[in-house]
Amino acid sequence: MARIVMKFGGTSVADLERIRNAAARVMRAVEAGDEVAVVVSAMAGATNQLVDWCHELSPLYDAREYDAVVATGEQVTVGLFAIALQTLGVEARSWTGWQIPVSTDGQHGKARIMAIDGAELIRRMQAGQVPVIAGFQGLGPDKRITTLGRGGSDTSAVAVAAAIRADRCDIYTDVDGIYTTDPRLVSKARKLSHITYEEMLELASVGAKVLQTRSVELAMKERVRVQVLSSFTDTPGTLVVDEDEIVEQEIVAGIAYSRDEAKLTVRRVPDRPGVAAAVFGPLAENGINVDMIVQNVSEDGTTDMTFTLNKTELPRARAVLEAMRGEIGYADLAADSDVAKISVVGVGMRSHAGVAGTMFKALAGRGINIQVISTSEIKVSVLIAAEYTELAVRALHTAYGLDVA
Repeated sequence: MARIVMKFGGTSVADLERIRNAAARVMRAVEAGDEVAVVVSAMAGATNQLVDWCHELSPLYDAREYDAVVATGEQVTVGLFAIALQTLGVEARSWTGWQIPVSTDGQHGKARIMAIDGAELIRRMQAGQVPVIAGFQGLGPDKRITTLGRGGSDTSAVAVAAAIRADRCDIYTDVDGIYTTDPRLVSKARKLSHITYEEMLELASVGAKVLQTRSVELAMKERVRVQVLSSFTDTPGTLVVDEDEIVEQEIVAGIAYSRDEAKLTVRRVPDRPGVAAAVFGPLAENGINVDMIVQNVSEDGTTDMTFTLNKTELPRARAVLEAMRGEIGYADLAADSDVAKISVVGVGMRSHAGVAGTMFKALAGRGINIQVISTSEIKVSVLIAAEYTELAVRALHTAYGLDVA
C-alpha cells in the first residue's frame, strides 16, 4: 500500500467524460489498497475565460478580486470530481485551498505557498476517504483567496504530497512522460524512464513545458518523487527523482528550446566600475528577469552589453533603460526578438569533458551562428536565429546519441 497524490491537469478534466475517466483511475488505485489524495486544475479553457473577463472589465483590475474570480475554475472541478468518485462508490470530499488551509504569502496572482496543514487530510485518507483538492489556490495572510500563477496546480500537488508525506506525486497530463526533446519536433525523441530533479529543473527553466518550474523546485527541496504520466494511456511514465536513485547517468538527458526569448544590446556603454549595476539594477527593480549576459571587450573606453529576456518584457525593458539613458550614458539600444534559446542539459556533464565542444561543432556543421553562450554545471545554452530552431534541435539530438535506434 502506498500514499499517493494524483494530480489531473486541465486537459485531463476538460469535460465530464474525461472527469469520469480520471475518477476511474483513482478508483483503481483505491481498490489496490492505496491511500489517495487528488489535486485538480480547472477544466481546459476555463481559466483563460475567467482571465479574459477580468481584463475586459478593467485592464487595471484589483488583483485580490482577480484571484477571487479565477480561483472558481478549480472550485467547479473539485465538486464535479468528487461527485464522479461518489458515483463510482468511492467515498470522496472536495476541498478548496482555504479549507485545508493552503497558507500563502500575499502576492495575489503569483502567491507562494508558505505552509500546508496536512493533518486532517491524512486523517480522512486513513479513514478511507479521498480528498479532492483544488490546485492553484490558497489563503493569504489577509484571509483572502490567492492564486499561485499559471501552472500553479503542479506546485499545489507537490506541496500537498510533502504535507501528507506521500510516497509519490503522480502528474497526469496530455503527454505520457518526459522525452529527450519535444517529440513534435524530433520524431526520434525517446521517453526517459527516470530524470533527476536538477535536470528536470534546468529543462523546465529553459523551455520544456511538461512541468512547471516552481513545482520541480519544491519537489527537489522536499524530496518528493514525481511521476509524469498520460491520462489517456496506461503506458509507463517518467519518474523525477534524486540523482542517487539513478544507477547510470547519461551525459546528456535532453535538449530544450524556447522561442519566447528576445535579445537586447546596450551599445557603447562607458566601461567603468558600477556600470553593470546601473544597467541591470533598474531592470530588477521593475521585475524584469534577464538571463544570458555577454559583455564585449572594451574599446575606446566603451563596451556593449547584450542580454536576453522574455520577449513579452522587451517593451518594458526598453522603456526602463531609455529612462536611465542619461545616467548610464550609453549610445543606443538594439533589440532582436527573432531569436531562440537552445539548451543541452545533463548531470553527466559534471564528469565528462567536451559537451560544449560537441554542441558548437554540431551547430557549425549546419551553418548555424551562435550569438550568445551561457553555461552552468549541468547545462549549456546558446542563442541562435529563430529560423534555425528545429534544425539545431535535431542536429544536437543526433550529435549526443539521443535518437531512438
